[in-house]
Formats: sequence, C-alpha cells, structure tokens
Amino acid sequence: MHFEPDKIDYKILRLLQQDGRMGNAEIAKQVNVSAATCHRRTQKLIEEGYVKNIRAQIAPEKVDRGALVIVGVVLDRSTPESFAEFEANCRTMPFILDCHLVAGDFDYFLKIRVRDMADFNRLHGDQLIALPGVRQTRTFFVMKEVVDNAPLPF
Repeated sequence: MHFEPDKIDYKILRLLQQDGRMGNAEIAKQVNVSAATCHRRTQKLIEEGYVKNIRAQIAPEKVDRGALVIVGVVLDRSTPESFAEFEANCRTMPFILDCHLVAGDFDYFLKIRVRDMADFNRLHGDQLIALPGVRQTRTFFVMKEVVDNAPLPF
C-alpha cells in the first residue's frame, strides 16, 4: 500500500523542520490531533523516509569552523568508475559537508567548513588535490552566508 501524506502530515513536517526538538505533545496541539495520533503519524513519516534524520544545527563559529568554502572539482575522466571512486573518497573526509554531482563546467561542488584560509590551504594541498582523478579545482571563499540550510518549502 502506497503512503501519501496529507495536510496534517505536512504540518508535522513543517514543525519538525522548524524545531526538531519540539515535543510530540506540542506538535499534536499545534496540528490539532491527539498525542497518540501525532506520534503514530510522525513514526510513519520517519519509516516512509520523509524524515531522514533529526539533528542539531551547530553554530560553525562556536566550534572553530567559521569559514565556508565552496570548491568546484573537475575530474580527469568522466566515467562511472572515476565518479564512484571520487564519491567514495569524499564520504571518508569529515570536512566535506556536501558533495554534489553537477552539470556544467564542473563535475562536483563541495561544501567545506574550515577554521580559516590557512586551514583550507592545508586541506587543499594535503587531501583535495591528492584525490584520485582530480584534474582541477576552483575555490570560492564565502564572504557572507545569506541563506544557509533553509527549510524546504512545501
């Protein structure tokens, strides 16, 4: 049987997206259902993959990772094997927050958080350009984060 979320489920998702620590009783109150019904619906949303995870959003500057860097990567070959190898390596590097395969002038865009420019320079020289298959990188230091990790609109 195919699960299709309704208006109440979408309200629950919006509330969780705003505040993942919001308790079941408060969510139930805001969507006007019983706590048991709310819990059952939330569990179903999790089971069906609508909620991937709930985690804290840490202030980067508080943990000495205030510099945001976007790196465009071009691989030397455009083969499924070279893409798979690059992606597998990226998954092992904790400083890479996001890795996206893209169309256009680059093969990938990486989102990286570091202490400062010197910290990035070390990572770039020691690890990024040493990745197998990397032909070129282009680095963009973020001057101001206007919108970051905004809630999904639905």
